Amino acid sequence: MSDDIDAITRRTLAHYDSTAEQFFRGTVDHDVSQNIAALLDAIEGEVPYTLLDLGCGPGRDLKTFSALGHRAIGLDGAGEFAAMARAYSGCEVWHQDFVHLDLPAGLFDGVYANAVLFHVPSRALPKVLDDLYAALKPGGVLFCSNPRGDNQEGWNGPRYGSYYDFATWQEYMTAANFSPLHHYYRPEGLPREQQPWLASVWRKPVG
Repeated sequence: MSDDIDAITRRTLAHYDSTAEQFFRGTVDHDVSQNIAALLDAIEGEVPYTLLDLGCGPGRDLKTFSALGHRAIGLDGAGEFAAMARAYSGCEVWHQDFVHLDLPAGLFDGVYANAVLFHVPSRALPKVLDDLYAALKPGGVLFCSNPRGDNQEGWNGPRYGSYYDFATWQEYMTAANFSPLHHYYRPEGLPREQQPWLASVWRKPVG
C-alpha cells in the first residue's frame, strides 16, 4: 500500500479521534433502522448472526445489533471510537485501519458498512472489498451506505471522501465478486435531489 494512502487515512482518522465526543453527541440519535433492517432481512440462515460493524464509530449501531441478540463485533480505525464503542455497546471492538484489515476468513454472516467505505481512497477500495468478501461466510451479506456523487474524490475539510454514483459503485462491487441484491436512496420519502445517501446490499455467492 502506498505511503500516500496511509497518509490520507491517518489524517482522516486523526480528525475523528479529535472530535469523537462531538461526533457521538451529534449522531447517537440518528435513525438508521432502515439500513439495519436491510442487512438483517437479506441474511439467510439461523439466528443469531455473527456481524461485523465496519467503522462502528462510538458504537450506536453495534449496541442495536447486540440488543437484537446477535453476536456483533465492531471495527474502527480511530482509537477513540474503538474505546467508546467498547464502553457504550459492551461488544468486542477491533482497532484496525480499513486499508490494513486483518479479518478472520469466513466468520461473518453480515458486514454492516454504514457511512464508512467512502473514506477509502479509490485505489485502495478493491483490496478492502476483497478483504470483506473473504471475511464473509458463503451466502453472507454486505450492506453499505455512502454519500452519492459523480465519481469524484478528494478532501472535504480534514476528511477524505470518494463519492460514487450507483453504476460505478456496482462496478467495484461486482469486480470483487459480490452479487447485487438491491439498492435505495436515503432519507426515504424525499425527492432524489434531497437524498444524499446511496445504500446497497450485496451477497457473497455460495460456491
